[in-house]
Amino acid sequence: MKIKGNIAVKGIAIGYIQKVNSNIDEYLESYIQQDKETEMEKYQKAVKQVKYDLQQLVEKCSSNNQDTAIMDAHLLMIDDIMLNEKVMYNINNGESAPNAIKNASSEVENMLMQLEDTYFQERASDVKDVCKQIILKVLGIEKLAVNGSNRIIVADDIEPSFVASVNNEQVAGFVLKSGSTTSHAIIIARGKGIPTIVGADFDFNSMEEETKAIITQDGLLILNPSIEEEQLYKQKKINTQRLQSYFLSKVNKSAKTLDNNSITVAANIALSEDAKYLDENGAKGIGLYRTEFLYMESDQLPSEKEQFEAYKKAVIGCNGNLCIIRTLDIGGDKPSKALELSKEENPFLGYRAIRICLDKKDLFKQQLRSIIRASAFGKTAILLPMIINVDEIIKTKEIIKEIMTELEQQKISYDKNIKIGIMIETPASVIMSPILIKYVDFFSIGTNDLTQYTLAVDRGNQKVSYLYNYYNPAIIHSIKMVIDAAHKEGKWVGVCGEMGADNKSIIALLALGIDELSMSMIMIPEKKEFIRNYSNDLVDINKLLACKTPEEVEIYLGTIEKRINEAIEANYNN
Repeated sequence: MKIKGNIAVKGIAIGYIQKVNSNIDEYLESYIQQDKETEMEKYQKAVKQVKYDLQQLVEKCSSNNQDTAIMDAHLLMIDDIMLNEKVMYNINNGESAPNAIKNASSEVENMLMQLEDTYFQERASDVKDVCKQIILKVLGIEKLAVNGSNRIIVADDIEPSFVASVNNEQVAGFVLKSGSTTSHAIIIARGKGIPTIVGADFDFNSMEEETKAIITQDGLLILNPSIEEEQLYKQKKINTQRLQSYFLSKVNKSAKTLDNNSITVAANIALSEDAKYLDENGAKGIGLYRTEFLYMESDQLPSEKEQFEAYKKAVIGCNGNLCIIRTLDIGGDKPSKALELSKEENPFLGYRAIRICLDKKDLFKQQLRSIIRASAFGKTAILLPMIINVDEIIKTKEIIKEIMTELEQQKISYDKNIKIGIMIETPASVIMSPILIKYVDFFSIGTNDLTQYTLAVDRGNQKVSYLYNYYNPAIIHSIKMVIDAAHKEGKWVGVCGEMGADNKSIIALLALGIDELSMSMIMIPEKKEFIRNYSNDLVDINKLLACKTPEEVEIYLGTIEKRINEAIEANYNN
């Protein structure tokens, strides 16, 4: 029997099924509630116990900076004022401790899931994980344990703390009904090299424990494999592991194509702490620092000092490479309690990003001042989101000039040549790109929003999400227009959306003349090697631009991707 899913962590796993049921509702139903004081005491005691467990995990993961950072983030989340206040409010209003935690968690999760940015959507799973750990402590339930070795864990979803607590001998792979490729649980699994499938279509109750199974690189779970299948995938597993080690061994090599074109491959981050992992992943700086988290993690707006310290840390972490800091991209779809933004009927077309910043000049000025001050510590650029006209750039530059004058009067250091770029993420900015580029130093194409706005598709709406496809010829032609406009003025263009880490899209982007790609750090080693095996003579640009449908584009780029992957394998084997 074969079960299909989506590949979250590439690799091959051979082992035995262990089912993990993460549903605690049945335990909640039999919970006997006590008085408010006792329930509050249980909650506070459980928080201390979970903090201790996480601290132990941090020590256990100390050799893996990425896992440690995630567990540290969970520790901070336990102390989150908003989350704690919601739990205590619920208990004081008559709810049991477990239900108070569960309901507070749901409220925070829902807030994060409403955000357009996938980074913040994925943090919802972290809130859920932390709160679930606290609930388990209140209920007196021991954490999940792995039964033996070489287990393929089958579950609806899995918590980051569970993934962090296991090793490769215990767990061969994960098969999940839900989850996504960018959640913290998946990031930890990827860091451990544990093959993982998400979105798998299976009946949990009918799945039998101890069944022998194989996870394939194609996203299949093979139950009760034949002897021939097992031997085949054992050999494939050995080859795959060697290839991943090969990518990591070359992280310090530049991303230069076969026809000698150097591409900057940078990282997308949302926390300044992430900057310390740039070098080990081969990232040449930060291509997109999302600053929204600073404005969303508290009921209070971040001070200039808090922002300055965060941006400074990121700039220093780039070790002389460029750190591109995007100004506040928040709005009706990215709520901030501190800003008290009203709910909008259509937040994607509403009061957000640069529109809020120019309306709330003091808020904007404080952030810009923090970024400009941080520029004294390394190469820094300011990136403005949701720009649709020249006037927005001119007004921002006036504020920047005002800040620089003040800093000089106060004898505070900064880079007088700090660069300014804008996001290209709307049809208006594409059409106006030949004019907009005259006012800035670079473009950064946000392909996620550009695809959504250009195709008029809400990717969160299941009825039309199938139309959301960045292989659409309209997107390809839009990107060409933007790159041509920038290059005509001698300026560079980067991509910081999902297209930047997709092999077929990378081929199209390189053929169109892209200068920089920014992506999740964990993707960088593999994508740099892909770029090193690309050359423009592999692509007939006229044929690419003549494609009439997304399917034609994907098929054409797929044939080239196959050739590049074959070249990588041949180089590795030699």
